[in-house]
Amino acid sequence: MSAGRPPQRTRFHPERLLPFACIAAAVALFASEFTTTFHFVLPGGEALCGQQASDRHHFALGVIALFAIVAVVVAVLGASRPAAISVAIAGLAALALFLIVDLPDANNIGTLGGSCTSIPSQSFFDAKAVPQAGFWLEMVGALALALSGAALAALSADQLATLRPRRLGGPNDTAGPKAPTATTTPLRDPDSPQVGPGSADAGSTADAPANRPARPRRARRT
Repeated sequence: MSAGRPPQRTRFHPERLLPFACIAAAVALFASEFTTTFHFVLPGGEALCGQQASDRHHFALGVIALFAIVAVVVAVLGASRPAAISVAIAGLAALALFLIVDLPDANNIGTLGGSCTSIPSQSFFDAKAVPQAGFWLEMVGALALALSGAALAALSADQLATLRPRRLGGPNDTAGPKAPTATTTPLRDPDSPQVGPGSADAGSTADAPANRPARPRRARRT
């Protein structure tokens, strides 16, 4: 690096975090399908059984999460706004599924069948649906996917193209003021004739006295 050239600075682009945020939210949503959403607890506080998200949604959230990941990849690599809008739609669908199916049952007391307990004398009983880790993971994943997908859908095609990695044709990350280009003026030989608009006039002026006839001098009167 030359002494006169300033060091290049790396610009931080917050929008480049959007694809990673969308993928992380989709992974959390996919993982919530394999965790327990509710524990059914008796009024006395004893947990009888649990229920996973896949049993409640029939793996609908997993399909939405996989679709969102594919749409993010297409939106970034192809600079496709329809694919970015699809990510937002997937997030809204997951959030709607959470609000309609799971949220109303949280901490709700209802009647369950005897398949949830090993006591043969109880065919139906009242139990409370207590949210577990899968419930909160589903909520965070659906909300994060809806917000990050909406932000990704708000970008233009040119902005989506800047999210592409550099090895796949993305822009450079470093940008800084360009160093001024040094210009050198060639030294002029003092013995060489001057070249320019005034050189011809100077030469004709210098040669003029030699070409003019000498005038006779007048004698001074005393």
